[in-house]
Amino acid sequence: MKDSIIIKNGLVYDPLNNIDGDKKEIHIKDGVIVDKVDAGDAKVINASGMIIMPGGVDIHSHIAGTKVNSGRSFRPDDKPPEYNVSRTKLTRGGSGFAVPSTWVTGYKYARMGYTTVAEPAMPLLEARHTHEEFNNIPILDKLAMPLFGNNWYVMEFVKEGNIEKLAAYINWIMKSTKGYAVKIVNPGGVENWAWGKNCESLDDDVYHWGVTPRDIVESLAKANELLELPHSIHVHCNNLGHPGNVSHSLDTFKLCEGIEPKGGKERTLHITHCQFNAYAGENWGNFESGASQVAEYVNSHNHMTLDIGQIIFTKYATTTMTGDGPWEFALHHLGGVSPWGAKPGVKWINGQIEGESGSGIVPYFFSKATGVNAVQWAIGLELLLMINDPYQVAMTTDHPNGGPFFKYPLVFKWLMDKKARNEMLESCNKKASTASHLGDLDREYTLNELCIITRAGNAKTLGLKDRGHLGVGGIGDVSIYNLDPKKIDGNAVENAFSNAAYTIKEGQIVVKNGEILATPMGTTICAEGKIKDTHMEAMLQDVKARWRDHYSINFNNYAVQDVYTPKCKIVNGA
Repeated sequence: MKDSIIIKNGLVYDPLNNIDGDKKEIHIKDGVIVDKVDAGDAKVINASGMIIMPGGVDIHSHIAGTKVNSGRSFRPDDKPPEYNVSRTKLTRGGSGFAVPSTWVTGYKYARMGYTTVAEPAMPLLEARHTHEEFNNIPILDKLAMPLFGNNWYVMEFVKEGNIEKLAAYINWIMKSTKGYAVKIVNPGGVENWAWGKNCESLDDDVYHWGVTPRDIVESLAKANELLELPHSIHVHCNNLGHPGNVSHSLDTFKLCEGIEPKGGKERTLHITHCQFNAYAGENWGNFESGASQVAEYVNSHNHMTLDIGQIIFTKYATTTMTGDGPWEFALHHLGGVSPWGAKPGVKWINGQIEGESGSGIVPYFFSKATGVNAVQWAIGLELLLMINDPYQVAMTTDHPNGGPFFKYPLVFKWLMDKKARNEMLESCNKKASTASHLGDLDREYTLNELCIITRAGNAKTLGLKDRGHLGVGGIGDVSIYNLDPKKIDGNAVENAFSNAAYTIKEGQIVVKNGEILATPMGTTICAEGKIKDTHMEAMLQDVKARWRDHYSINFNNYAVQDVYTPKCKIVNGA
């Protein structure tokens, strides 16, 4: 069996190596991109008439964990027959539209040419479940982001002003849960939700703790840089989903302006699913886009990145799920009429994970005939088109919140073809035109820019130096598409990126023309920072002294054992 691959005659898009549609051979040996392999020992792929990109990297997609599994059981109706996947000699069967089963998740990502996905919300106490589901998702490399924004130990160390002890706690959690990055969801607001309240500004009091959301975000950002972790803090702002929240979002962006990035990073802040936090207006009646304000700020500041959370209209309801419990309660009351006539808002799950975090789940149907939904759809595209530097923005739908990940190619169509975008705009409620600037935007993405927001930029933002590019030494993850750059139109883009001609995972062909050819186990990627032993000892003394008051589980049973990550890679702080 030949263990090397040569890809020839295709047009290569590799922005991190300044290659923009050049004809160039790619050589892979033992799962790694090399300068050259012996042609006699290699399988040759003729990519004539095709484009070649690094394997896709998704920076934010809810694919595994307790809330995802609860979302599956919560929606027995979320199994439209046309989205069922039949079992073959190689693949397992599965179902699910908004929340596909674990196996199907891996297959569908691979068919689009994606090879790495970040699960952005892992409750610490339920980390084992996340890793169990990771092991059931084939092909993809995965990483998980533990939740810190409403953790009792975090708030105690923040109140003390002890950044070293906070950093030590973060690092201990990363090792214990086999996590990758610091995730913050509605800082302080989810803790207040235990008392039926929320945090509506950065300076609201977090009950019984004497801290504010501002204190939490600033302290976690400083601790993150002290550890030199590969990714910046990953923040879900307060007031998500509420009219007028753009002003609060801008205040949050400013918190990290003066914090110096370390560990080789350029940025100190990542704002996630920003579409849901770019709302202007004072109420749902005068609701309008605040995307231009966000874009203006991002275009003049280099310390932050964001991903979109793009809304996608489908004929089925999606399943919203987030660690932001109070927002899901609000959405539960907003409801939304579905195609089958029921009101998904009557169904609601609320979760609270001891002294760590919370969550909520609500089915929701986005309709292009509804004014607010139409404006939400426009906002995501506005952000993508108004932000100048594609390295500062990432394409996501906040799967499954804005829509399922396998609909990404539809968004690529709108980005690259203004005519297709305008046709969609005209089919929406007129508020999408009157309450946004989308119709005035002429920009069309190039393939190079598309490669950045789906691969190169995402890998760079996450601090994954071995992927997102096709340079020598990079991981042998490659996607090849049947697309002629000289004949770009929306439908051609959507069709090409929906079914990769080839997806190669670490030098193994896993997809050919949409057919799954192999299902290797992916790698779990973890991160560990730099911290002094004395800080770790002091932190653990504090944690152990209070453990029995906070937890129903024994301290010695808390950490996730190595058996849960049979294939693991650790990225250390630089």
